[in-house]
Amino acid sequence: MVDTQPDHRLASYEAILFDLDGVITPTVELHMRAWAQTFDRFFASRGLPPYREAEYYASLDGRPRFAGVATLLKARGITLDPGEPDELGFDSVAGVGNEKNRAFTEVLQRDGIDPYPGSLDVIDELERRGIPLAVVSSSKNAEAVLAAAGLRDRFVAVVDGVVAEREGLAGKPAPDTFLRAAELLAVRPARAVVIEDAASGVAAGRAGGFGFVLGVDRGAGGSKLRAAGADAVVTDLGEAAL
Repeated sequence: MVDTQPDHRLASYEAILFDLDGVITPTVELHMRAWAQTFDRFFASRGLPPYREAEYYASLDGRPRFAGVATLLKARGITLDPGEPDELGFDSVAGVGNEKNRAFTEVLQRDGIDPYPGSLDVIDELERRGIPLAVVSSSKNAEAVLAAAGLRDRFVAVVDGVVAEREGLAGKPAPDTFLRAAELLAVRPARAVVIEDAASGVAAGRAGGFGFVLGVDRGAGGSKLRAAGADAVVTDLGEAAL
């Protein structure tokens, strides 16, 4: 019988495509700080009870920025106009969302961000072996995060939310952004690895026909990642076979 299981050694592939948030950097911590800073100001300006961390998990986590704002405000019984995509201020959903993004940028510039040690070890070793690397992220802040972490020059290509919007690429769980990264690295998907911590990202890697899809369980749950198509799951990238 022919063994059809993928090789789990990262260095046996020709390129590695990393998600960013939750795989390379603990960016969610910065997002939580930025949301708290924004809603503290918003609620204080209206004389309302302060923002609670539980509201992040109930209304904001995993949702696009404007959708999260609308969900949290609805839970509070507050109605705002949708607003224009680029406006700032507290008079619209878009304005609040953009204030949060401005706060995120300020927090990132002020506090910086360190990559997960295990992830950095893997990046170092893959780079030492001459294997090209790319970042594939839904975030429009990927370039800024990588720069703040001192990692931008480690990656041949970054396909993020800005690139996806500019090039009309469908977001995860569609495979388009991963396939674009593989194209930029001049590698066939079957000879590349996708590393993801979200079920939607794992599903994108599977749909793209990538040779090995590795899930990093930062809280999504190993069974959920495997159900989405992960060939293997680790709790820290430092556990991955090189």
